[in-house]
Amino acid sequence: MEIKLNFFKRNKLADKTEAPVYPVPATASSHPFSYLNNYTPLKQAEYELYSSLREAVPIIDAAIDKTVRLMGTFEVTTKNKDVDRKLNNFLSTVAVNGGNHGIFPFLTTYINELLTYGEAVGEIVLNSSKSDVAALYNASLKDVCIVANDNPLNLKVCKNDVNFTPAKYQSLIIPTLLNPEPGTVKGTSILKGLPFVSEILLTVFNSIKANWKRIGDVRFAVTYKPDSTSSAVTKKQAEMIADEWSKAMRSREVCDFVSVGDVSVKVIGADNQVLDCDVPIRHLLEQIIAKLSLPPFVLGLSWSSTERMSTQQADILTSELEFYRSLITPVISKICRIYLRVNGYDDYVEVNWDLINLQDEVEMSQARLNNAQALEIEKRTEVENENRTGC
Repeated sequence: MEIKLNFFKRNKLADKTEAPVYPVPATASSHPFSYLNNYTPLKQAEYELYSSLREAVPIIDAAIDKTVRLMGTFEVTTKNKDVDRKLNNFLSTVAVNGGNHGIFPFLTTYINELLTYGEAVGEIVLNSSKSDVAALYNASLKDVCIVANDNPLNLKVCKNDVNFTPAKYQSLIIPTLLNPEPGTVKGTSILKGLPFVSEILLTVFNSIKANWKRIGDVRFAVTYKPDSTSSAVTKKQAEMIADEWSKAMRSREVCDFVSVGDVSVKVIGADNQVLDCDVPIRHLLEQIIAKLSLPPFVLGLSWSSTERMSTQQADILTSELEFYRSLITPVISKICRIYLRVNGYDDYVEVNWDLINLQDEVEMSQARLNNAQALEIEKRTEVENENRTGC
């Protein structure tokens, strides 16, 4: 029996086989803040992480700036009024960071770094003859590091190089740590614990961005159902439909798409339901605001139509500001004492902060009016009782 093999025989099923359709995976979309994407709770937080956090979530940046402004102003006094005048004039005119003047720009940057990174380093710059204070300088935490000197109670500022070279004139450098952990000389940022929550918030925002891009720039699915023609003809027809559809979409004018055959056009994602993002976003913002210790309406969040600062909220915020003042007061005192010493004055100085008034002025005035009316009623009652007794 002879078996013939025809390797060049054409497969009849090949003409009826249509070109396969392969799914194309969508490009992963993520927010641009890579430090938050790579954050893990066991990894030591870096300065870039908190910088990215303030840039990625504007409400965090606004909360820190408002906290700095709510700390208020202060006055310094000594034992001599003439020295007070010279000292206050120095604090209002001293050069800061090469471009500003006055101690408040220096303290603003100092407190910002302290709250954001948990550490802050300032330097008192003397003139060439070492006879007066020439300027105040905020050192970048990327260039220096704070280490323990001979004991944990004595801090030393070193350059952030390979050998950790100690900076010159340690007595003119002012380091401050915020809530350092026991046994360490590393401060704790008020943003600690927020990277995880903020990363979820940014994921929600990025999803909203992607959904609105799809809604605003609609994508269509054009389906062509061919007849019993060959695959070559079907492929050619599909390419013609795709080409004409692409021209219609790129046209600046409104175009009608006309085709012969069974062609259907659907909007991609039209049947999907858009998730409600108000509730999860509010839950995430509540976690962030709870860490920043500011009432929501101070940051522009009106979650209640009658929301205002209560007495308890004002007391809590006042205690927070008083705590930050207690950290900054030694910095101000050291600057003033060095200025007094180099100018030959007694280095005694007191820092007197302005009172923090976060109460509602209308409520306070109404309370004072009620107290005055109560006292007036009590006086009238006493007078009436004395008249009755005398009669």
